[in-house]
Amino acid sequence: MASLRDQLGGLVYSTEQGKTCPSCRESIDHCRCEDTSEQARIADLDGIVRIRRETSGRKGKGVTTISGIPLPTTELKALAKTLKKRCGTGGAVKDGIIEIQGDHRETLQHALTSLGYHVKLAGG
Repeated sequence: MASLRDQLGGLVYSTEQGKTCPSCRESIDHCRCEDTSEQARIADLDGIVRIRRETSGRKGKGVTTISGIPLPTTELKALAKTLKKRCGTGGAVKDGIIEIQGDHRETLQHALTSLGYHVKLAGG
C-alpha cells in the first residue's frame, strides 16, 4: 500500500493540460479510468439479474433493488426510467444497482423477462 505522502503528493493541476486524473495522471480529457472500471464491472457479472427487497439502512422503508444488469451506466439509467414509469414510483441508480421505491418484485420480474433477461428473485 502506498504511503500517505505518495497518495497526497500527486499532481492535481497543470497549466499545460489543466486538471489531471489522480489515478492515471492523464489530463481529464484523455483519462480512460471510468471506461475501464465500467467494462470491468460488466465483465464481472454472471448474466443473472437479481431482484430483491431491502429495508436495511432506509429507516424501515422498503426498496426493490435490481442488480446484475449488463448495461453501461447511461443505458442503465434509461432502463431505470422505464421501470420507474411502469411501477409508478421513484427510484435511483447507484453503483450499477437500480433502486425502485416500494415492493414491486413481481412487476419488475415480468418486465425484465419480457426484455429477455434471466431473472431471479433473491432474498426473502
